[in-house]
Amino acid sequence: MNRTFGTVLKRSATAIAIGAALSMASGVGFAAGDDANLEKLGSFKKTNTPPPKRIAQDPTYIANLKKMLTNIKLPDGFKIDVFAVVPDARSIAVSRNTAAVWVGTRKQNVYFANDRDMDNVADTVEDFSPSVKFDTPAGLCYTPDGFLYVAERNRVMMFPAVEYFTEGSDTVAFAVVKQGDLIPAEEESYNHTARACTIGPDNRIYITLGQPFNVSPPEKQDLYMKTGIGGIVSFNRDGGDRKVVLNGLRNSSGLAFNPKDGALWWTDNQVDGMGDETPPGELNKVPVGADGKLVHGLWYGHPYYGGGDVRTGDYAGKEIPKELADKYVKPQVETIAHAADLGMMFYTGDQFPAKYRPVDVQQYVDGSILVSDDKAGAVYRISYQK
Repeated sequence: MNRTFGTVLKRSATAIAIGAALSMASGVGFAAGDDANLEKLGSFKKTNTPPPKRIAQDPTYIANLKKMLTNIKLPDGFKIDVFAVVPDARSIAVSRNTAAVWVGTRKQNVYFANDRDMDNVADTVEDFSPSVKFDTPAGLCYTPDGFLYVAERNRVMMFPAVEYFTEGSDTVAFAVVKQGDLIPAEEESYNHTARACTIGPDNRIYITLGQPFNVSPPEKQDLYMKTGIGGIVSFNRDGGDRKVVLNGLRNSSGLAFNPKDGALWWTDNQVDGMGDETPPGELNKVPVGADGKLVHGLWYGHPYYGGGDVRTGDYAGKEIPKELADKYVKPQVETIAHAADLGMMFYTGDQFPAKYRPVDVQQYVDGSILVSDDKAGAVYRISYQK
């Protein structure tokens, strides 16, 4: 399998990348409370924000984590170890050129972990871009040309040439989807707002928009279909040309494109309160059409289905409208009920045997995989030796 880590950024290309970002971001808005800082960051001016807070890599805590990891059963040849202590670790984005890792959370922080000596253990972990006020920055995606995107509760941030702005509090930053434009402001919620994002083979940004209810009510359906809440939306990398890719999603925290055929796969957490063993979770696919492009406009079941072919109690007696039934796509895989399947990826490295395809992870620069643990506040690394 070909091992490709993306386009290498040279330092001479940094100005080009930033210049392109300035052009892309012209006219974009800023979140309330951020506008003054972001105006300065976009003009390469200091914000006088205090230095990034460094997260202690406490040896005692790491030793306790390693002791816990001995309970994990792995196939022969596989090894799991602690990569970094990262509070509330959620989504992961990995630079393809250096051992730089960014970690999102469901709180107010994005963290930057740096394996400076390339020994596969982070040497430092600190706040990333503390001059930006993040709000649920759970969705991170990294482009081959070195742009980091952060999908928040109701905003999308772009950090161009991000590898070269990791030494202080100030980072070139733009809100390519301004606060209140990812979803209508009145639809902001504390529930199901951990976005996931990825960059498609068409160079567009794809973002999951979980709907905030256990089962979304009838009066919300028209709005959600129109805006892509309870679905996946896509944008140009400058935040323009918004499109609703699909509807019928309940709450997804992971999506990835299959590098072989360009299909989009995504996880979906299904309805609670229907029983301990039902309904199943889902792994879904958006196929590619005869024109080689992703098929838009398909429907994946919510709120009529709670998961798989299990109908929700709220809609059990209601006929599914024909315009939805005609576009319904069953899950590709039904997963264990209430397992809360989160992130996923397609493995393209050459370290693991061909029969393994792991999920809820991101690939590291050496072909190992990183797994986040928000409860323990850590990132683990799984490697393989023949």
